[in-house]
Formats: sequence, C-alpha cells, structure tokens
Amino acid sequence: MYYPEAIEEICYDPKHLDKVLCAIKDKFSHYFDTFIETKAGTIITAEKFAATAKQLNVNIKVGKKNIDKGDYFTEIIDEAIIEFEEDRNKYIEILDLEALEEHEIDPKNFKNTVLKNRCPIIHHTLLNKKAKELDKYRAAFSAAKAEELLSVTKNLTEFAIQYFQNSYNEKTYEQFSQIEEMGLSALDEEGYTAYGVIGGGIKSHFLYKLNPSIFPNRSRESVWALWYLTNKKSYDCKQDSEFLMIKIKDNSIQQNYFYPYQLFAFYAYNIYLLLKMEAEKYSVKIDSDYRYVIVDKFLSYVAQEHATEIAVLSKKDTEYGYGS
Repeated sequence: MYYPEAIEEICYDPKHLDKVLCAIKDKFSHYFDTFIETKAGTIITAEKFAATAKQLNVNIKVGKKNIDKGDYFTEIIDEAIIEFEEDRNKYIEILDLEALEEHEIDPKNFKNTVLKNRCPIIHHTLLNKKAKELDKYRAAFSAAKAEELLSVTKNLTEFAIQYFQNSYNEKTYEQFSQIEEMGLSALDEEGYTAYGVIGGGIKSHFLYKLNPSIFPNRSRESVWALWYLTNKKSYDCKQDSEFLMIKIKDNSIQQNYFYPYQLFAFYAYNIYLLLKMEAEKYSVKIDSDYRYVIVDKFLSYVAQEHATEIAVLSKKDTEYGYGS
C-alpha cells in the first residue's frame, strides 16, 4: 500500500489542497513558537529543563527567560544561510551547464568521478556503509547508465535556468494562490528523474542548491514534517496520509519518497508565507534569495521534534529518499 510512482488524484483537488493548507496553518503557530524559543532546536526551553530536572528528582527552580524573538529569528536565519552555503559551490560547479555539456564526451567519468566523489549528497550516501538500508541505493548507482545520469542532471540544470529567466518574477512570485501558477509540474515528468539514483530527494536538492529562492528542498525530514503539520490526517485519501509510505513487508512506515515535487513545493511556498508573516511581525528580514533556506530549517526542526517516533515508525530508516 504505497505510491510507487503516482499519488491519489484527490491530492491535486483544490478542496483537498485547501484542507491540507488549513491544517498546516492551524499547527504552524505551535511549532513556530518553539522553533524560535529553542533557536531551531539548538537550546532547551525553561519548561523542558524543568521537566528533565523533575524526572531526575533534582530540585532546581528555573525562571522563564525573556527572549527577543526578533533577535532569535534573525540568528536562526543567518545560521541557516551559513550552513546552506558551506557546500554550495561544489553543487554550482557540478551543475554548471557548460561543464555538463563537456562531460558528454565521457559520461562515465561524470558518473564515477564527479557524482560519486565530488557531489556531497551522493558521495555521503554511497559512503554510508553502516546503513544497510542504503545498499539498494549503492546497487542502483552502480547499475545506472552514465548517459542517463548526465542527461537527467543536465535537464534539471536547464530547467532551473529557464525557469529563472522566463517564469520567475520576484515582484509577483509571492502572489501565487494556485498550485498551477508555480509552473513546476514538468519536474514530475520523465526526463527529470533517474529512478533509484536521482529521485525526488536528490533532484530537489540539486535545484535547491542552484536557486533557493525558487526551489524548496524536498528532503526526508521535510516530508515527515508535513505529516506532523497536517496532524497526521489523511484528508480523504484512501491510503492513509499522502506523506507516508507504508511498507507492509517490513512492517514499517517511511516518508513518501515518491511524493510529487510540485505538491511539495506548493505547501513549502505557503509555509514560507507563514514564516514571512511572522518575520514582519518581529521586524525581521527574510532575504528572498534564500527564501526556502528558512523553510528547510523550519521543516527540519519539526521533524527533529519527533525524531524518536520517526525512528520507531521507520525502524531507523536512513534512506532519506535520496534515490527515489
């Protein structure tokens, strides 16, 4: 009972989209408040400290600290951008269109040298020998045709360039209200995926590193976060939540690593708008060049808040949806 390549049609229905958005808006404040108070999970709140002390039978009086939410929010954004930029140049070099065209002379070198050794997300996944769950990814990468990997990577780069040049308008971008207005449906079609190797996770990561103002990062954590932000409900989906993949054979539940990018981008976009409203409330600026960096940070925080439950449900899944 999972979505191998498709998803229920109702997930695209406007009424369903509205229900999911309403649920996200209802849960958003709860997570945002602790997101700020804990500096995105880097510090413990007074309440949690007191609860831990009580469990340890330690008598400590903890006074609630007055915090400047604007300052905390600014620090979170600044730190998120620093983290994002740490390895970005590696992706920029790999995803340079001229460089990709030059690799057409020797696609095998692109696969076995560039992707395998220089691309952070693929390199780290292949090196993770401790995670047996990633054996399938390593096998898929080994069997993948170099020409296809190069073609898909080039297609993604061309899409990103053309979208920015022909479709993106910074002045009107934040006026979208319908999923079709975003113009990302093509990314769920053939030519933009090398199944088993460059799937939903890696595909979105490439786009995200190229341009975080336009393309959100559909990571493993972000899809799990959407499940929690929608209160774990199905909203008329017949096969439970659209954000889950139920593996009956393994008796486990994973994030749906086949989740369509255009749907994810639409929800990520609306979460950005919620974050922007909070930023304006506290006179905090979110640089539009990095709009989805703060969204990624927030969604990662939501998932981390439920890390123990996710580990139990997924049986410590470490696939991250990279190869889907």
